[in-house]
Amino acid sequence: MRTVYEFSVKDRKGKDVSLKEYANEVLLIVNTATKCGFTPTYTELENTYQKYHTQGFEILDFPCNQFGQQAPGTDEAIHEFCKLTYGTDFPRFKKIKVNGEHAAPLYKFLKKQKGFAGWDESHELTPVLDKMLSEADPNYKESAEIKWNFTKFLINKKGQVVKRYEPTEKIENICADIETLLAE
Repeated sequence: MRTVYEFSVKDRKGKDVSLKEYANEVLLIVNTATKCGFTPTYTELENTYQKYHTQGFEILDFPCNQFGQQAPGTDEAIHEFCKLTYGTDFPRFKKIKVNGEHAAPLYKFLKKQKGFAGWDESHELTPVLDKMLSEADPNYKESAEIKWNFTKFLINKKGQVVKRYEPTEKIENICADIETLLAE
């Protein structure tokens, strides 16, 4: 079975980073944006990171400007914004594409492993996202493509993709799954 450890990514300064560096850790891989209705998710992510980091948990943050151009600016400007506004300490990587012909190989792999997980119907932004995406593509739910910013993939200690969460997913549900994987 293929794992995320087969991939290398660029850190925000352009240096290659092998995901093998994260072997035996539980990972949450997230595509992010700084000008999005979900941007306050950074607070939840940082709280989750602080809660579980010493137990072998990492968040890997990949800024992406493909959804409404909501991640403008340089990699360094995005990093400074996140540090100053949300106090984030987790690793942030170079801005990437997550969909289309030029999608990062890591994201092509992640999407192949886990397709669209569905929206949390109780989230206030679900109707807005569903309407907007349905107008662009009535069959959008059938595709594994990333639908929006702050889609998350949970990776176990063996580097296998365990679950995908859409941006409307409650952090409590994600934390429960993180705890299960940390206990394995």
